Amino acid sequence: MSNISAGPAGPAQWILFLALYRASYETANVGQITPPAELSPTPPNNYLATLTPAEQEWAAKAVQQYARAQERKWRRWRESMFEAK
Repeated sequence: MSNISAGPAGPAQWILFLALYRASYETANVGQITPPAELSPTPPNNYLATLTPAEQEWAAKAVQQYARAQERKWRRWRESMFEAK
């Protein structure tokens, strides 16, 4: 039974084979451009319109608190990374 990847050149042979296989595939499909799955932008999110006024207020407050927490986190990170102690 022969082992294809036996010896020190085994993995290098596989990498070369895969690189050549990919190159041949790409050159065979040069003129064929696959269009993206979606050409239109994402539809608008109407989720906030379905919320009650209290829920909208809570959502806005949560977003503001999240933004403040992220700012604190990155400020502390910058201080610990770049400022002298």
